[in-house]
Amino acid sequence: MMARTPTRAQIESAQELVATLFPGTAQYMWPLLAERTGCETWVKHENHTPTGAFKVRGGLVYIEDHVRRLGAEAGVITATRGNHGQSIATACRRLGARVTVVVPEGNSREKNAAMRAQGADLIVHGHDFQAAADHARERAAADKLLMLPSFHELLVRGVATYAMEFFRGCPDLDTVYVPIGLGSGICGVIAARDALGLGTEVVGVVAEGAPMYKLSFEAGRPVATNSADTMADGVACRVPVDEAFEIIRAGASRILSVSDAAIRAAIRAYYHDTHNIAEGAGAAPLAALMAEREAMRGRKVGLVLTGGNIDRTLFLDVLGEADAGDEKDFPA
Repeated sequence: MMARTPTRAQIESAQELVATLFPGTAQYMWPLLAERTGCETWVKHENHTPTGAFKVRGGLVYIEDHVRRLGAEAGVITATRGNHGQSIATACRRLGARVTVVVPEGNSREKNAAMRAQGADLIVHGHDFQAAADHARERAAADKLLMLPSFHELLVRGVATYAMEFFRGCPDLDTVYVPIGLGSGICGVIAARDALGLGTEVVGVVAEGAPMYKLSFEAGRPVATNSADTMADGVACRVPVDEAFEIIRAGASRILSVSDAAIRAAIRAYYHDTHNIAEGAGAAPLAALMAEREAMRGRKVGLVLTGGNIDRTLFLDVLGEADAGDEKDFPA
């Protein structure tokens, strides 16, 4: 059965719910960024949500449905590298539900601290996201908790609201670049584009060290990898979701992979050109646009800056790599 994307009515209903928490995010065309990319570049600032990332939208929609059906006393558990867990913890705290979040060893200390502050019972287990997810499923069965997936139609419905805002604010975008972790974000963009009847090209972006969806797209079937080795924790996934893959295969034009070095350069570019902080996954679309700079020259392009939750030490390290080459477009 073909995976379904949310309808326009469902996305608009989700927008009403999201608006009870915050009024959406802005999209801006930054002149220095346009000079750097060679095209009219619009940035959707999902780094400006209450959790600093886009996923809070999906968490709110999913948990509202959960509480309405089962009651606030029904606890949930999920696995995350950070932004998904923050979104669920924020929604659970707002709606009075209990939540346990499992993160892998070596996870972002600042994201862990944020999830605890948002009310989550945090468990550290496993060497990567997949191992953490396996442990969360075991705990769900043992503790009689609902295992909340990182990809679900309700999550897609919620995060599609940012794409609806973006397309309504910039209805004539030629192309939008979107990072891919497990796929809710890009599936939401595809859903909103199709719901509005637009012809915008959607390009997915993965890290070279976590290429599962690029490999899957090229093979025409889901392809898992043995590792997900990238500094961009928001895209550090190695097992694709079948339903997400179906939507991506049908709705994306192509999937690009970018190196960690290119992602780090894009983080610096965002700071130099807009004074916004981008985490690795949030900067990946800009890295991809820079790789396709000549092909996109003169076009109107959208970038989804999905989050700004980068650890301070990593951010300082990335900025410290800047050299004269990063400043070439900024004469005194």
